[in-house]
Amino acid sequence: MQEQTVAIKGIKDGLLVALSPTEEWQTITADLAARIDQQSAFFAGARITVDLGERPVPKHELGSLKALLERRGLSLWAVLSDSTTTVDAAHALDLRTTTSTPIPGREDDVESEFDPEEDGTVGVMIKRTLRSGRTVNSAGHVVVLGDVNPGAKIIAAGDIIVWGRLRGIVHAGADGDENAVVCALDMTPMQLRIASYITTSPQDKRRQPKPEIASVRKEQIIVEPWTY
Repeated sequence: MQEQTVAIKGIKDGLLVALSPTEEWQTITADLAARIDQQSAFFAGARITVDLGERPVPKHELGSLKALLERRGLSLWAVLSDSTTTVDAAHALDLRTTTSTPIPGREDDVESEFDPEEDGTVGVMIKRTLRSGRTVNSAGHVVVLGDVNPGAKIIAAGDIIVWGRLRGIVHAGADGDENAVVCALDMTPMQLRIASYITTSPQDKRRQPKPEIASVRKEQIIVEPWTY
């Protein structure tokens, strides 16, 4: 077995399993199965977070990995990935794509945690540009100090504020809150959703960047100047 195809370490949520992004899929899953079988006492009952890096893993392959773990009494707790194919597959299988534990290099994939007894507003702040393929999920608000590039995605139960250029996909009020808003210094999203309402940005090359806020009014999304 090639040890470098599978790296394992403990995290707050259980075990983090990083799989090689370049080795053949059947090879790394076989290596992982062998590793678990050889150290069954160590793995017993563990919740597994799998980091797949940039590897695009379709639903049927991710499902086979989930089944491989379940046959050994393990649960696939979360999937971390830079690939939209893999993230979409994880969502289709009702798997998490965030953790509650900060992982070096994957701070964007940390879900927001809060104490309901504390005053203030629930949310998560991202102090960097979100690259293509990155997804941020939050049970509250999301603030990005940077750009949201095309191919990046933000899903928030509350508001979304981008202190930069918004060019990716955002969904505010994801739990159905029609009072949620989306704000950006330059609002040109690939897709913008608030609750069940959806819109896209017109392709106007003459448009001058300006701060704008999107909200729901009279059953449609309205975008207007954002004075802050």
